[in-house]
Amino acid sequence: MGSEPSQDVEPASRGTVSPADRVGTITPMKVAIIDVGSNSVRLLVAAVDAGNVSQLHRERVYVRLGDDAYLRGRIGTRKLKATRAVAAKYARIARKAGAERLETIVTAPGRQAENHEELVRALVKATRSSVVVLSAADEGRLAWEGAAARLDESPDTVAVVDLGGGSCEVAVGTQAQGPTWVRSIEAGALRVTRAFLGGNPPKNERIAHARSEVRELAKNLHPPQPDATLAVGGTARAVGRIVGRPFGVYQLEQLVSTLADVPAESVTEPHGITFERAETLLGGTLVLSEIAQRLGCDLDVGRGGLREGAALALARADAAAA
Repeated sequence: MGSEPSQDVEPASRGTVSPADRVGTITPMKVAIIDVGSNSVRLLVAAVDAGNVSQLHRERVYVRLGDDAYLRGRIGTRKLKATRAVAAKYARIARKAGAERLETIVTAPGRQAENHEELVRALVKATRSSVVVLSAADEGRLAWEGAAARLDESPDTVAVVDLGGGSCEVAVGTQAQGPTWVRSIEAGALRVTRAFLGGNPPKNERIAHARSEVRELAKNLHPPQPDATLAVGGTARAVGRIVGRPFGVYQLEQLVSTLADVPAESVTEPHGITFERAETLLGGTLVLSEIAQRLGCDLDVGRGGLREGAALALARADAAAA
């Protein structure tokens, strides 16, 4: 992974999360989102009513498309078949659960793999539904909306950090206007782990190199100062379970120090965290620490995120088309 700068992002190509759309009417309905990411394939079946998303069913399988995308530049046949099988299973579950609309979203693998069109064709065939490759703008905005929608009390300005396997999006906005500042860096937990770390625990020199590379990738991130920050994604949830929440640079750096000295599973197993998550936890913690420094505040763990935002957008699009 080269030291690619942070990416300024343009208005969302799907046109589903602009401020004007966010105030649209949503008819109560059941929707399903299949989320194909670098680390895993996930299913959310939810009841959507106005701005509320109530989880009805959730599943996850680690496929790790990112391993192929980063190391080989393209997704191999074996992982395409595995992804197709999981997506087909999730589509059956969603329809059996009564989902009225189903959509598959593809995040970093759809942007980073040379054969992303082959992946999309396989998913369309497996799910018999629409498949959307999200731009970094789409991903950041949807994650912001999904996290902000689950807030009990809304501060004036909210930042959402969406750390996935292949990239990290940072979005800042208000409930009135939605996310107005969005940036993305190609520093996901899996990608940093595969590109820069190795061993369990890695050598200190490799950790220092990984930290330097993450800092370089994030050098153009200068977000507006938020009143509150939510971190979403599996790494953020794992960190919150280990160090407590909210957490800031101090707690994140303490976790980095611990993971530099002992095997990751010795830290994660007491908290019921999977081995797959443990394997990429150090890489993800380095990214969260860098982002927390740039935001200048502690991070809490969001109760919603990308899939909840996509569920809201899907229900809104269905209402608009009716």
